[in-house]
Amino acid sequence: MRELKDEYIHKGLRKQLVDLLRTKGITDETVLNAIGSIPRHFFLDSAFDRIAYEDRAFPIAADQTISQPYTVAYQTQLLQLKKGEKVLEIGTGSMYQTSVLAAMGVKVYTIERQKQLYDLTKRFPFKTEYPNIHFHFGDGFEGIPEEAPFHKILITAAAPKIPEKLWEQLKVGGKMVIPVDESDSTQRMLRLTKKKDGKEKRESFDEFSFVPMLEGKSQQ
Repeated sequence: MRELKDEYIHKGLRKQLVDLLRTKGITDETVLNAIGSIPRHFFLDSAFDRIAYEDRAFPIAADQTISQPYTVAYQTQLLQLKKGEKVLEIGTGSMYQTSVLAAMGVKVYTIERQKQLYDLTKRFPFKTEYPNIHFHFGDGFEGIPEEAPFHKILITAAAPKIPEKLWEQLKVGGKMVIPVDESDSTQRMLRLTKKKDGKEKRESFDEFSFVPMLEGKSQQ
């Protein structure tokens, strides 16, 4: 297990990253404060230590990626989080996005389908910083019905369509942020608000590129 050290150079690089995100249109100060407080280099191999705060994605275990900080900030800003809300996250991955949510004072229920990533997260000492994170190993398309309903749902992988079971687990008035496939290489970021009749209010935003959202669980 690598030793986790957050030094002055890392804090300075985080400040530069936050300043960059501001120039790219991130205006929610609670989001920026969360990103500014979380040592992103903890979530990467030590080989990436000095470049961890560049605004780009990096590879992690199980052929997955840690998302670009701008993407994390963008999705989180769209959620319009309020302290104390219950948030379902699909795709724990490195736990970086999960930690950003938790740093904003919400209760995070996060699902990972890759057993290798789930096991790494269980052993990750930084997770003790956030007792408001609840980890689950399972199929993201199924959600966590026993914990529903949720105020917000965040999907961090490219979905072929709006997952019906996740929509059912969203509170009336709740919001889902999800990248939905438009082509083989890009997804449209959507924010869906659940109306009283169960139908959606749909808002479309920028295009992004995510790894695909897959069904089932991987035990490898």
